[in-house]
Amino acid sequence: MAGQKLLLPFNFTDYDRKALDFVILTFAHLKDIEISIFHAYTPLPKIEASDTTVTRHLKDQLRYLTQKVSEKESALQSAKQELVQAGFPESNINCIFNARKKEIAADIIDLVSTEGYNVIVLNHKAGKVSRFFTGSVYTKIASALKGVTVCIVS
Repeated sequence: MAGQKLLLPFNFTDYDRKALDFVILTFAHLKDIEISIFHAYTPLPKIEASDTTVTRHLKDQLRYLTQKVSEKESALQSAKQELVQAGFPESNINCIFNARKKEIAADIIDLVSTEGYNVIVLNHKAGKVSRFFTGSVYTKIASALKGVTVCIVS
């Protein structure tokens, strides 16, 4: 598997933790693997309005959400440090922290296609009946990507 590019979508759940542990256990011995940890957050709106009680409240909520986004970015860096501590060269680990452009599955598919990843590690949690109708992220990704190894960690 020399020269592999691996994408690890990360959303800070216990299932993502298991996927991170899987990457460490499975790929730590490879020194020439490039790993990208990817998180897409919901973009926050800009509030441009006169200063009223309602807009002050909205701006306070927006500051809170901005802080939460910043915390997620720091947490992504912590995941990177776990990979470094596990023996991956720091220069081979990228953190991609982007505002979501489409639905998450489409963003991941676009990233894999444009950046040439050949391995993607996804998590899967068994679950809700509603996913039967809407389709899960991992199902959409696995069915859309050709020539890419998709590892599902559950």
